[in-house]
Amino acid sequence: MDFVEGVGESSSPPRTFGGFSNYDVRNDVYNRLVETGHDQAVSNPDFRELLEAHFNRLPPSYGLDVNVDRAEDVLLHQSLLSLARDPEKRPVIHVRFLENISAQTDGEEQEIASSHSSPGPSNDATNGGAVSSHKRCEIQFMFSTLYIHKTRDHATDFEPCSKLEGLNLDVRKNSKDIEERFLSDNLSQRQEHLNFPIHEVIFSTLDKPKLLSQLSALLSDIGLNIREAHVFSTTDGYSLDVFVVDGWPVEETDGLYEAMEKAVARSEGSWSRSSNSLSAVEKPLAAEAKCGYWEIDKRLLKIGERIASGSCGDLYHGVYLGQDVAVKVMRSDQLNDALEDEFAQEVTILKQVHHKNVVRFIGACTKSPNLCIVTEYMPGGSLYDYLHKNHNVLELSPLLKFAIDVCKGMEYLHRNNIIHRDLKTANLLMDTDNVVKVADFGVARFLNQEGVMTAETGTYRWMAPEVINHQPYDQKADVFSFSIVLWELVTAKVPYDTMTPLQAALGVRQGLRPELPKHGHPKLLYLMQRCWEADPSNRPSFQEITVELENLLQQVENDSQANGA
Repeated sequence: MDFVEGVGESSSPPRTFGGFSNYDVRNDVYNRLVETGHDQAVSNPDFRELLEAHFNRLPPSYGLDVNVDRAEDVLLHQSLLSLARDPEKRPVIHVRFLENISAQTDGEEQEIASSHSSPGPSNDATNGGAVSSHKRCEIQFMFSTLYIHKTRDHATDFEPCSKLEGLNLDVRKNSKDIEERFLSDNLSQRQEHLNFPIHEVIFSTLDKPKLLSQLSALLSDIGLNIREAHVFSTTDGYSLDVFVVDGWPVEETDGLYEAMEKAVARSEGSWSRSSNSLSAVEKPLAAEAKCGYWEIDKRLLKIGERIASGSCGDLYHGVYLGQDVAVKVMRSDQLNDALEDEFAQEVTILKQVHHKNVVRFIGACTKSPNLCIVTEYMPGGSLYDYLHKNHNVLELSPLLKFAIDVCKGMEYLHRNNIIHRDLKTANLLMDTDNVVKVADFGVARFLNQEGVMTAETGTYRWMAPEVINHQPYDQKADVFSFSIVLWELVTAKVPYDTMTPLQAALGVRQGLRPELPKHGHPKLLYLMQRCWEADPSNRPSFQEITVELENLLQQVENDSQANGA
């Protein structure tokens, strides 16, 4: 399948291998990981594309900072940025020991046993390694000049320590404290070598103003001195901040990591301030950060063949960061305030649903007019196509399994006060294992405080009579729609196939229901009739339906085993 690159709003084209200099470290990183037999590089066919996507998220200077001898550190950074997408895990902190720096105390030149190459040194500090060719501060003991390496999207700047007052660091004071602490114990041993542990601390979180100052203050609070800082911002609003520090007296990192967590907890207010305390500049950034976790960089999204079309948008098969996805693209020429509100509502709901029988939300492009929603790709297609285009007549056991999947997904939605309002076989999708998942939340809504709605929405052949009649309705309208789905599963027919949709709706208002199939299981037919009762209060809940279907499935499987025996 040929995919074409999606064009985003940015005027800068997507970067590719070889895109930012004559020498591109990405090729060497990839080759090194393959040569060393790294699991991901060997076993994942999409590995190179994922690696490219990682570099594309970061500024070109990130590639200049990578040491090919420590290619696996690129995967560490990739993993940390991935973890930072989860709000519950932010800020993501990673700590490791780098090396011991040996220094003589008699004023002679210090011996530097450094194997660090930022931003990703080796886990094995005893192995040698060349320092990156990128401009870098020289690692010197105690009185070294400290530089902050800023790589924020554009120019690369170097700020000497005289400009670090905003970072709440007093380099000279800290250096003097270290000198006194290590030299005052025994002046007679001035010729001995002292080893001082050097550690690396990596933070990844949402990028925001003053983050560098905030992180440096946190490190200072627990007595650490920053030797190097390599600060990168991704194109989708995250930070990858790598600090090389001294001041922790031992090599082991458990205690240092715990101290980091405690320092973050102590400053929790500054990490998650209310919007009222933000400056005028920070407020819009904070609002953007709320959806930043889900925001898709359209340059990384490849759009393939069209799967389906609707009145306001089209559904495509695509690829995002190496995985197959479904992309619902809103037509820009159809957009208006009402449709944009519906789009925003759908994204809001999708962000909050996580269940094995609900299609998984991956992200969205929320900047008008290029609006799209990205979800997991369901290669099994819809139940509608499975039944009516492929003409599959289901045996009772798989039929019940399909129905149970639908009920569990709907039970989860109702438990979270969501009403789907367009439940039908076209919106029920299957994965490779024939697991059915509820999809398309274009008209779904959170229930209001009264728990009822009045708007007529959905698809006529599956629509409950109270919705057709513009009467108040609640989640039991979804139960009615499920009864029609269940009828389809049993009969493999389109409901009211001799009528137009409008004729079907008028009939349902007057009590019309599909004809009960003669070959259906009695318990299934009885359940179907209860689900399409005219009075919503007489319809069972999805929780009740699930229990009944699971009991029936168990009975069917037991009977099958008995007959087989």
